[in-house]
Amino acid sequence: MTVFYNILGNNLVANVTNFTVWFAITFWVFIETQSVFATGMIAGIYLIMTAASGIPFGGLVDHNSKRLVMLGSSVVSFGFYAAAFAVHQLAPEGSLKDVASVWLWAFILLVMIGVIAGNIRSIALPTLVTLMIPEDRRDKANGLVGMVSGIGFLTTSVISGFLVAWGGMFATLLFALGLTALAFAHMLFLRIDETAAAKTDGDPAEPAGPKRIDISGTIKVVGAVPGLFALIIFACLNNFLGGIFMALLDAYGLSLVSVQMWGLTFGVLSTAFIISGLIIAKTGLGKNPLRTLLLVNLITWGVCVLFPLQHSFWLLAGGCFVWMLLGPYAEAAEHTTLQKVVPFERQGRVFGFAQSIEQAASPLTAFLIGPLTQFVVIPFMTDGWGARTIGGWFGTGAPRGMALVFVVAGLLGLIVTIIAFNSKYYRQLSAAYANSKNDDDDDSGGAVPVTA
Repeated sequence: MTVFYNILGNNLVANVTNFTVWFAITFWVFIETQSVFATGMIAGIYLIMTAASGIPFGGLVDHNSKRLVMLGSSVVSFGFYAAAFAVHQLAPEGSLKDVASVWLWAFILLVMIGVIAGNIRSIALPTLVTLMIPEDRRDKANGLVGMVSGIGFLTTSVISGFLVAWGGMFATLLFALGLTALAFAHMLFLRIDETAAAKTDGDPAEPAGPKRIDISGTIKVVGAVPGLFALIIFACLNNFLGGIFMALLDAYGLSLVSVQMWGLTFGVLSTAFIISGLIIAKTGLGKNPLRTLLLVNLITWGVCVLFPLQHSFWLLAGGCFVWMLLGPYAEAAEHTTLQKVVPFERQGRVFGFAQSIEQAASPLTAFLIGPLTQFVVIPFMTDGWGARTIGGWFGTGAPRGMALVFVVAGLLGLIVTIIAFNSKYYRQLSAAYANSKNDDDDDSGGAVPVTA
């Protein structure tokens, strides 16, 4: 467990570094260009690159040492941050303030590739939980992983704003280069014995020949577990609806409070991630993590229906707190289920495949919902039929148009979750999880030996 805690700490440093750079370049580009288009493109680039990289990153995780891919992630991030730093220093004066400048977009792409290279860690880490933690304690370990993500989110929101205000991207990239090098050096001293991760009888054989991504083989593995495709599609639908909040939540929050108050609010609310991770690490997820996942979704989508009913900052803050508190439960439940029902040597590709499918939905919604809300729903709730029929109690104007979109998204989420709860796929995957071979029944106790 000492080595596992060290790996969590290493990932915390790497995640804080990469997400600080992502937040910082978004803030900095808006300050320099005053262009919402540019910041929207940065978000789109991140989401699209995340979705596109999931499957190849999963192949790298499965075909190489987990420690090696984490070291490689740091090397690649460091190289692209260094290249971005060079562009920042060499760019002609004023070129990084011009949205039409090739220098600006070259700089943005180099920075974003450095950030994306860190995403391989989010695929490698759950496979290390399988490798290092006995099956009956993996749900609690996944709770710790969620807590680390929460701490990273909390510190990132503070660090990025400070760095941009103090020294712009010059200071941000120096910060990133220093901490990326630190994470690399620390990982060099960790040793993980991966030789004990032997193939289980009955697992699909790896294809002969050179190691490859093998999308078709990964799809077969997913399809071989009853209900697993349905779980991934369910998560994809959740992300599709979640993209609505990604696109509109900041605008809705800023209609209620100042930008300073909104930033402080998110910093305070993100402590919910930490609280949630500590609770999961203490209590686990129960005998059926899939049931926990669906119950969490029922509560979350129910809250999404309730908090927008009145134009209230406190309702919004309470809704966001519940959302952040329960989010790690859903992620930990999905990871715990996959870790038990998917053969270890395929887990990287399955996690990567799931990430690609699930993340592909959010940018699509984020790009579509903005124009739809701006040109259809807001007029509907300003001086249209909606304002005339429900405006008396619901309210009218642009903020209430966004609120109506949230309510509809919450209702759709509830419907999807109820359908999932009553589906045969839920029963099939729950049975597959319950009947899956317990890998702790061997003499080794289930955990792979680790040394520092």
